[in-house]
Amino acid sequence: MRTSAQILGLPIISIKEGQEIGTVKSLVINPEKGSVDFLTIEHEEWQVSVKAIPFKKVIGIGEYAVTVESERSVIDLNEIPIANQLVNKKIKITDAKVMTRKGELLGAVHEFFTDEENGMVIGMLMKQKENEFVLPSETVLTFGKDILVVTEDAASHFLTNPLHLIHPEEESDDNGAISQELREKQIELLQGKVLQKDILDKAGNVLFTEGSVLTEEDIKRAQQEGPGVLVGLSMNVGA
Repeated sequence: MRTSAQILGLPIISIKEGQEIGTVKSLVINPEKGSVDFLTIEHEEWQVSVKAIPFKKVIGIGEYAVTVESERSVIDLNEIPIANQLVNKKIKITDAKVMTRKGELLGAVHEFFTDEENGMVIGMLMKQKENEFVLPSETVLTFGKDILVVTEDAASHFLTNPLHLIHPEEESDDNGAISQELREKQIELLQGKVLQKDILDKAGNVLFTEGSVLTEEDIKRAQQEGPGVLVGLSMNVGA
């Protein structure tokens, strides 16, 4: 698993020629598949046309370089209409707003994670005010240029650690509960904040009313209700 920041700027090494053939300039996203399909190349001698490497031609993505079999892996995007169309869509994921299909704003993407074996986008790091969560890509309905549309229950799938994208069983303890460390952090961030909106449970009943000052007991109750309620608190509090 690699973040986009860990891939951008890496030198691209041809194994056959034993030389650097450029550096990674950008990641070209296929919004239909939710994957990185091409890596565009920065090279001082290629100023006129845009060169890229299909992700399926990548041998490996290491800490220091991206490796390909040979220079023949490089293509001219102007000669591949589908690739050129993907580039022109300019899907970045990073900085996109995350919104449910019913129009609830959940936050914004700070970074995303890619499976270096197949290029699939497996999750996004989201920021919500002072909090960070990891959203699995399974919840994404649409990868748009500026907005990611997600399922209504996306908040209930939030993870606390990117590694849990590949080891989801480690997100919870033996009782399926969030870690004590995370519980304490949530209390620290939310205690004393004023609610700016009623918070409902899954059945539509009011759990916390607008204008309430959150107490430690309130936050512990929200933790018992599940991630969706915690997200609602985080997004709707003021000083």
